[in-house]
Amino acid sequence: MSKTLPTILSEKIVAQSRIFTVQAQALIFSNGVKASYERLLGNERGAVLIIPVLEDGTMLLIKEYAGGLGRYELGFPKGKIDAGETWKEAAIRESQEEIGYLPNKVTLLDSLSLAAGYMSGYTHIVLAEGLTPQVAEGDEPEPLEIVPWQIEAWAELLKQPDFSEGRAYAALFLLLQARGLV
Repeated sequence: MSKTLPTILSEKIVAQSRIFTVQAQALIFSNGVKASYERLLGNERGAVLIIPVLEDGTMLLIKEYAGGLGRYELGFPKGKIDAGETWKEAAIRESQEEIGYLPNKVTLLDSLSLAAGYMSGYTHIVLAEGLTPQVAEGDEPEPLEIVPWQIEAWAELLKQPDFSEGRAYAALFLLLQARGLV
C-alpha cells in the first residue's frame, strides 16, 4: 500500500554548529493529524565508507577516535563527499588519505541511511580493490592506526568490543555477501 507523503507546513533551522544543522518541520498527514519533527540535515552529497581489501583477502581497518563514544573505535575508512566529487572520487581520495593506498577498482555495494527517522543523507558503502601504496595528506588530527584483518576471521571481528558502529557491521555483511560467504 502506497502512502501519501505528509504536507510540509513549515521548516526552519533551530540549531547550527560547525558540523550539525537541526531543522524543525511542521507536518500535516493525510488523515489530518499535525505533527512536529526535528531532523539532522546531513551533507547532501553524503559520505563514503570504504572496505579496502588486499589481494590475499586482508581487509584494512582503521582505529580512530570516535568523539560520540569518547573512545577509539575499530572500523573502516570513511569520510564525506566534498563539493564537486562523486562517490567514486571521494572513495579513492579517502583511501589514500586514511590508509595510504590507491584503489585500482572501486565498486558501490549499497547506499545506506544512518537513522532515517531523524537524519538526512546517505553513506555509500564502497569496496576498494587492486590497492597500491600511495599516500595523500588528509584532515585527521592524528595518524590513524591501520589494522589488517582477514576476511575469513569476520566472526572474530564482531566479537571486538571496539567494533560497534552500525555502518561498519552493514559494510562487513555487504562484503561477505559480495564474496558469497553468507
